Amino acid sequence: MNRYERNLVVQINQHIEQSGNIAVISHENPDGDAVGSSLALYHYLKKSGKKCFVIMPNDYPDFLKWLPGSKDINIFKKDKSTAEKKIHDADMIFLLDFNTPDRAGKIEDLIRESKAFKVMIDHHPERLVFTDINFTDTLSSSTAELVFRFIELTGNIKLLDNNIAVCLYTGIMSDTGSFSYNSSQPETYRVLSELLKKGIDKDYIYSKVYNNYSESRLKLLGYCLDRKMVVLPEYKTAYMSLTLLEKKQYNYKRGDSEGFVNYPLSVKGVNFAAFFMENDDHVKISFRSRGKFDTNAFAFNNFDGGGHVNASGGESKLSLSDTINKFISLLPEYIS
Repeated sequence: MNRYERNLVVQINQHIEQSGNIAVISHENPDGDAVGSSLALYHYLKKSGKKCFVIMPNDYPDFLKWLPGSKDINIFKKDKSTAEKKIHDADMIFLLDFNTPDRAGKIEDLIRESKAFKVMIDHHPERLVFTDINFTDTLSSSTAELVFRFIELTGNIKLLDNNIAVCLYTGIMSDTGSFSYNSSQPETYRVLSELLKKGIDKDYIYSKVYNNYSESRLKLLGYCLDRKMVVLPEYKTAYMSLTLLEKKQYNYKRGDSEGFVNYPLSVKGVNFAAFFMENDDHVKISFRSRGKFDTNAFAFNNFDGGGHVNASGGESKLSLSDTINKFISLLPEYIS
């Protein structure tokens, strides 16, 4: 925590004090870090006496809907008029866990048009300047970790209660794959120790996130591992894919494929893994790696994506088969 961060927090706090309505917005297809960090900030601002609301572009996975405050989230896709009014009335907007406006999906134009004071809290590289203040750190494990640091720097750490700690821990845990990547900085574990002091049950949180899936989801995982995993030993790479038809056959629901991309990395000799999922208008891609292979650069340069060294995502407008062929064609250059 350096002087620069402290100065930023002082400026942010001044605007919080002057604001009557504060919006907290995260990215499209929100994950555990997006939901956890947003709800944590929401609880903190409410405890600070502020009128606050959380808006997500679209729905989030069922395994996160137990989080305290989750029922208060406004889903833009389900209730567009309410979300538009809340953004229009906001004096201040916090943008969490994304660093380019297009990641907000159909909320992007509302964010750009808003005259509210905007603050970005994020840990991803290659950000665009579209906010008034950027509270960012690419070495942080997650946006949830940064929200903790923000609260700490305000001097109001006493407001950090069990609900906030649960949301923050969930964000950090989910964005590091239960601390298997993006989690090598001592600061991450200092933050975790402070959260544990608030009496959270880490085993309960893990169970709610990772042991709370449907029977069809487990069968889908088995199918992908048995029938869809392709290992390319010459490139130390493996990948899996999922078609629209296969998703329908297994009654796919948002979040069911969470973590699938990690499994091929357990194959001996595999250092790079990818998971391709066909959607109606694009192919969603997840990348994971071990060691120094930079999935962020790979995703950014080839699949309109990004993230971190060992965990990134992207997308393709090509067909599923063409996307996979493109991926394979790139491997000789990148692996070498």
